[in-house]
Amino acid sequence: MISEPDWEDGSTAASFFSGKEGLTYNDFLILPGYIDFASKEVTLNSPITKKITLNTPLVSSPMDTVTESRMAIAMALMGGIGFVHHNCSAEFQAEEVRKVKKFEQGFILDPIVLSCSHTVNDVKKVKESYGFSGVAITDTGKLGGRLLGIVTSRDIDFLDDFDQKISEVMTPREKLVTAKAGTSLSEANQLLQASKKGKLPIVNEDDQLVGLISRTDLKKNREFPQASKDKNKQLLVGAAMSTHEKDKTRLDMLVNAGVDVIILDSSQGNSIYQIDMIKYIKNRYPDLQIIGGNVVTAAQAKSLIDAGVDGLRVGMGSGSICITQEVMAVGRPQGTAVYRVAEYARRFRVPVIADGGITCVGHITKALALGASTVMMGSLLAATSESPGEYFYQDGVRLKKYRGMGCLAAMKDGDGAKERYFSDQDAIRVAQGVAGSVVDRGSIYTYIPYLVAGIQHGCQDIGSRSLFTLRSMMYDGKLKFEKRTLAAMKEGGVHSLHSYEMKLY
Repeated sequence: MISEPDWEDGSTAASFFSGKEGLTYNDFLILPGYIDFASKEVTLNSPITKKITLNTPLVSSPMDTVTESRMAIAMALMGGIGFVHHNCSAEFQAEEVRKVKKFEQGFILDPIVLSCSHTVNDVKKVKESYGFSGVAITDTGKLGGRLLGIVTSRDIDFLDDFDQKISEVMTPREKLVTAKAGTSLSEANQLLQASKKGKLPIVNEDDQLVGLISRTDLKKNREFPQASKDKNKQLLVGAAMSTHEKDKTRLDMLVNAGVDVIILDSSQGNSIYQIDMIKYIKNRYPDLQIIGGNVVTAAQAKSLIDAGVDGLRVGMGSGSICITQEVMAVGRPQGTAVYRVAEYARRFRVPVIADGGITCVGHITKALALGASTVMMGSLLAATSESPGEYFYQDGVRLKKYRGMGCLAAMKDGDGAKERYFSDQDAIRVAQGVAGSVVDRGSIYTYIPYLVAGIQHGCQDIGSRSLFTLRSMMYDGKLKFEKRTLAAMKEGGVHSLHSYEMKLY
């Protein structure tokens, strides 16, 4: 008779990560388990802090090319959460947080607006950059200006003179159907249906534009049962801040705007500056949830847990645009970092965010299997429609700019980037990131469902009905891991084809 040790496959996480070498996501695979349930039965709710649980374990990074209000709204509607970056003024950041908390599904609260002095060519540029040509026209060219008209594709599609003024082709104010501020979504829908118009401007008592509703958006409109909401049924939103003294004012503004959770944004979180800021926030706002980091060791985690954090952010130098490990010779491979920190933090019921090194949905599943409660993404979300910035074309490929907060350009543009890398007082700044571009991934509303389905299928293959079960299997030794050779990595990817097309969703 064969004894169990002779036929048992793979290694437990404790055994697999007991060596002295650092491992990352591509270095291993998880061995399959037993399936007795459908993938759609897998539940993905997971805590991001001690008091906040998300229905989807996905988080957008506080980077200036990833998360502002539009991204944060989309992430919350899809069951995750977005963290608004702080490489900007405190006033701007607080206003972005306020937009998320005030969001009403179906209303566009920050529509693209032009003035009569703009030309048809400007409308064409809007269509190229944002994918639509329905633009409100105000006397100031900004939201809050007096409504003068609207330009849509039917006004410009057959024009040859792109230098024409908008005032010559727009549908004027007197021919528009509008709704008053405070109109409910159902009332607005009825107005659009009755008028058969494509756009419904929302104006206040002074006829100033305060919002817009699109027939196309209403047609796409659906319920978001997984949406992340607070006790007042408002969307959850996070924000980043530094550990500098001056950001205590930023903190007050963010709290007044309604922020639900704060990330202390630092490349190396184990510092007296972060510890002091954690204690200050906990004393001033005892109920505000705080995520500390970044950390990659249990010793770093201990310092921040002892100071009172409600969650930890794990990763140092593993992001696609981060060069900290090369330049500073400091960091840790992400797989080992996530396992080691999560294994320590769980003893204190402190959830862990895996931040960095995620290039595909399989990496998300691996991070969750190593003990992470949620996964933070930068490059995967940077080229979606909801990220800041405009699309551009290069060699026929639709792209968006994406940069690390440690690159020189980001440090030049805002204090948040410099403070994250302790470079604000340096005469010579040393870059810890690069600037680049990423390929268009479409909208968050189609991309996140793909990621969710991928995680569910991964859990099904493993034999886990929930993320809680997945972590329990790992810590109980029931989840087995196996290291991959370079040849195995090649075998596990696309190979032996003359050509192929990879369309993931």
